[in-house]
Amino acid sequence: MMALQPASLADWLAFLGRADIPVLKRTARELERLREDEVQLNARAVADVVTDDPLMTVKLLRYMQTHKRRNQTHELVDVKQALLMMGLDTFFREVPAMPIAEEMLKEHRAALVYLLRTVRRAQRSAYYAFDWALRLHDMHAEEVQVSALLTHVSEMLMWCFSPERMLEIQKLQATDHAMRSADAQTLVLGFAGLELQRQLTITWRLPELLRNLMDPALAQSIRVRNVMLAVNLARHSAHGWHDAALPDDFDEIAALLHMDPNKVMALVKAGPAIA
Repeated sequence: MMALQPASLADWLAFLGRADIPVLKRTARELERLREDEVQLNARAVADVVTDDPLMTVKLLRYMQTHKRRNQTHELVDVKQALLMMGLDTFFREVPAMPIAEEMLKEHRAALVYLLRTVRRAQRSAYYAFDWALRLHDMHAEEVQVSALLTHVSEMLMWCFSPERMLEIQKLQATDHAMRSADAQTLVLGFAGLELQRQLTITWRLPELLRNLMDPALAQSIRVRNVMLAVNLARHSAHGWHDAALPDDFDEIAALLHMDPNKVMALVKAGPAIA
């Protein structure tokens, strides 16, 4: 853990731009297992492991954007395509599954719990968004999946690199339930987390859909609605299916998918188990 914390938004952007992004312990273990298994080792298997970890996903995408080929004119958002383009040998050598987030936060167990909760919500958001994109015949379902996975990646990075300040923000909100997240973040960090997310998305050239999520003019776009409804559903169902906001979620998802709300409720409850 660094001794001197970045002070401003610009400082944090510079720091995160050169920081060695950590990954989940399970990701490192699974990638090592695949690396040693010549039968199962292929781009699809590696992509499945990478896209289950928002930290590993953003680590790979940041690497790809800073090592672009001259003839690459489009942004890479399909992890499998990125792996095929760079080759698995290069991936394992240049984007190693380290450091480990759980080890970084071993002295900050409370922060680790918050990080893992955020990761779990991201995984479930990505699952829902990808499933709905396929049902909507979206030709770029992978971008929808990755965008849902990375919607709160700046928060995850801050839990990894500034656990004390993030816990201070949580304490402020626990003390004053009326305090908005952005206000607590600005008070402690000097900027809102949404602005850090916006700047990282632009600087690291993350999926355009991630930028669109923050544009009110595009709020009714089918792809934006898909991701936002998936993120909302994952948040509202994080502790079970009793949240008062869920009926409205089911109605909105039903409108998106042109399905009956009761069928939507059955569909999403048959998805990934709540943990």
